[in-house]
Amino acid sequence: MDRQTLLNEGILAKFVRYASMDSQSQSGTGTVPSTACQLELGKILLQELQILGIEDATMDAFGFVTGTLPATTGKENTPAIGYLAHMDTVPGIPATNVKPQVIENYRGEVIQLASGDVIDPSTCTTLNQAIGHTIVTSDGTTLLGADDKSGIAAIMEALCRFIKQPELIHGPFKMAFTVDEEIGSGIRHFDVEKFGAVAAYTLDGGALGDFQAETFNAYNVTVKIMGISSHPGSARGNMINAMHMAAQLWSAIPANMRPETTDGYGGFIHPGSVEGTAESIVCHLIIRDFTTEGLQHKVQWLETQASALQSAYPGSKVEVLHTGGYRNMFEILKGKPEIVNIARTAMKNCSIEPLQSAVRGGTDGSQLTFMGLPTPNLFCGGINAHARTEWTSVQFMEKAADVIVEIARLWSMQ
Repeated sequence: MDRQTLLNEGILAKFVRYASMDSQSQSGTGTVPSTACQLELGKILLQELQILGIEDATMDAFGFVTGTLPATTGKENTPAIGYLAHMDTVPGIPATNVKPQVIENYRGEVIQLASGDVIDPSTCTTLNQAIGHTIVTSDGTTLLGADDKSGIAAIMEALCRFIKQPELIHGPFKMAFTVDEEIGSGIRHFDVEKFGAVAAYTLDGGALGDFQAETFNAYNVTVKIMGISSHPGSARGNMINAMHMAAQLWSAIPANMRPETTDGYGGFIHPGSVEGTAESIVCHLIIRDFTTEGLQHKVQWLETQASALQSAYPGSKVEVLHTGGYRNMFEILKGKPEIVNIARTAMKNCSIEPLQSAVRGGTDGSQLTFMGLPTPNLFCGGINAHARTEWTSVQFMEKAADVIVEIARLWSMQ
């Protein structure tokens, strides 16, 4: 790949190249990044930054790829602002041998994927905003990876615009491509001080105009249940079946504390996976709420239920272990309104209606904000994340690049 090709190929070619590469993260490997394939994508991005002339482009020991485009002459002392997107795709959905499918001039029809899956505008209503757009999907046998390779493509496209159009004004423009966002274990290793930005934006949102300065508070839990094994033929009075205990615990979760019955600002307790036998069970849960008080209430509810369950089965053991989480970035960002206001103004200046919402989940920015780098989240055009029916719009991605360029200009005026 040569410099002129990178500068002029456009955002679609960039996205297809990145999406075609497997970069799925995986829980439980004990390494950062959790998978070698993320490093392969990182090497490509590092090489592209170097070809484009980013002198400080580097990949660190954890796989983070960073670089800085120096400020426009006269803007060297304006705030250094970062733009981030994550390289990994979500575990659990096939992500190897992704075959991006390009649909030009989308007419509003149901999109039939080769796998038999469909993307229907009657249920995926964002498609109705993309009439006339160039749409990219997978073939349905894998996810697409628009979460978050749409964000990577938008950042790289904005960088190319700055290089091609020196009349575009900006301060120090810092980029980072991060690892293991989907499993929440990567960003804690990010060197905020070395990155050197005073504020940043993740490009990890969805449809045109979406942006978020609020996320869940998160508490991740492992529940270990130890029963007593016995031959089933002589189990009466002897066996304590850990599987039945686990079922009793999960069935006790109130209906209004489950993700499938909550939306908006409603939090939840979600048992995501269970492994084990009649003798022992290991369950992984996530607990989410937008308020600290709501999160504490749900954690206390679980711990109380676990204690009661152990008491109900003498000889058993039930442990609740905290395994990680993050906090609502709004706790910090509400004291730094200029960071959000500049993003909102940039969208309006790009003829985009800002649509602020709360993330029913987390982003790298959730942790970065509490690590000293306040980082709200912006749209990048990826829709139906974590699904085989994931898709993106080239026009949405191009608008995301527009917003990045305008945010950079507005910060350079500070």
